[in-house]
Amino acid sequence: MQLNFLSVLAGGAILVFVLVGACLVANRPQLITIDANIPEDFPASGFAHETFENLLAQYIDADGSVDFERWHQNVADRALLDSYLAAVGNFSPAATPERFPRKSDELAYWMYGYNGYVIKSVLDHWPIDSVTDVKAPIEAVTGLGFFYRQRFHFGGTPLSLYAVENQKIRKAFHDPRIHFVLYCASGSCPVLRPELPTGDELEILLQEATVAFITDPKNVRVDHDKKQIVLSAIFDMYRSDFMKELTRRGLPSDSGVVDYVADVAPESLQAELTIAAAYEVSFADYDWAISKKK
Repeated sequence: MQLNFLSVLAGGAILVFVLVGACLVANRPQLITIDANIPEDFPASGFAHETFENLLAQYIDADGSVDFERWHQNVADRALLDSYLAAVGNFSPAATPERFPRKSDELAYWMYGYNGYVIKSVLDHWPIDSVTDVKAPIEAVTGLGFFYRQRFHFGGTPLSLYAVENQKIRKAFHDPRIHFVLYCASGSCPVLRPELPTGDELEILLQEATVAFITDPKNVRVDHDKKQIVLSAIFDMYRSDFMKELTRRGLPSDSGVVDYVADVAPESLQAELTIAAAYEVSFADYDWAISKKK
């Protein structure tokens, strides 16, 4: 009896091993290559984001949505995006540290490069209704094909979008405001901003993006009738980042992520959150639909 049990157990372990192996083989990384040259006017030192910035100015509407349809139809502008990403693929803080003298330059590179590759992937797969339409052969988790399986070159190293966000940005910079700048082309993510500042000006962008995000009722809403504070799913998904920031700054955290929101909110929203101190906190469902021009 014991022998039969061990045989069944061993057989089950082998089956699990085979299934995991099959999943890994089916979902092996998909390297996305850029068939373009670096912009001719790219500087010999530093890192220039102007090519990407000029494109964003053309295709982002006042509400932050992207006109993917028009961008997809413009072959020349898709090529310009590729030329910018060719620079992202050749240079990086790891491969060419002399081009990134300040930490803010490094952060700008990773955030804007991430956003650029997100846009490229959407354009390459256009038309799609959601980034979750870009699926891996075996889609074990939401967004596996888009954020995990695809690999893009950053300074000669192929990285997934997931790796860039979590290893190169979150782990290295410990600044929760990046969640209000990183763009995932979905309804619940922050809107794109056409300005791509570097250096000291990046601090202004991070602060402005944070205030813009939390003052949007879609992301932070006090429902006095239901006695609820409804927050974006981003505050739940990255709860640890916001809580660590409160701890780092020695701020109260008894109310969880609401304390972070209250700290960065303008006075009018702070006052409303104070009134709602005893309300239940809930998180909105994440909207994965493409944030495109209507």
